[in-house]
Amino acid sequence: MASPIAVINDDTEFLELMRRLLQDQAGFEVLICREWDDARAFVKQHRPALVVLDSRMGAEERGWSILNLLTLDPETRPIPVIVCSAAIQSLHQHQRLLTRYGICALPKPFDLPTLLETVNRVFEEPAA
Repeated sequence: MASPIAVINDDTEFLELMRRLLQDQAGFEVLICREWDDARAFVKQHRPALVVLDSRMGAEERGWSILNLLTLDPETRPIPVIVCSAAIQSLHQHQRLLTRYGICALPKPFDLPTLLETVNRVFEEPAA
């Protein structure tokens, strides 16, 4: 198995899709976290090579709170993050934060080649 990727999302169908795409088709180990309030502890415990984070969990954009916690914690700050969202306006509103921490945004919907290209690009970038 290749480097582990943590996928943080509360949508069971999306999580299953990500597991199929990243694990079954691309060979990555996929770690699933469904609970937004446990996300930071989950990342600290599992130390994934990459986090794929949805900005919207439930009816709120809790992903941004998770991202803030991950970037403020010296232990999790070096772990690269890809923020996935269908809320394009929200991605634009948070562009300054994304740029400051070198975080990729992946607008939904996306296809497998775009997902894999983004994941591979993140893995190829030198660590900050």
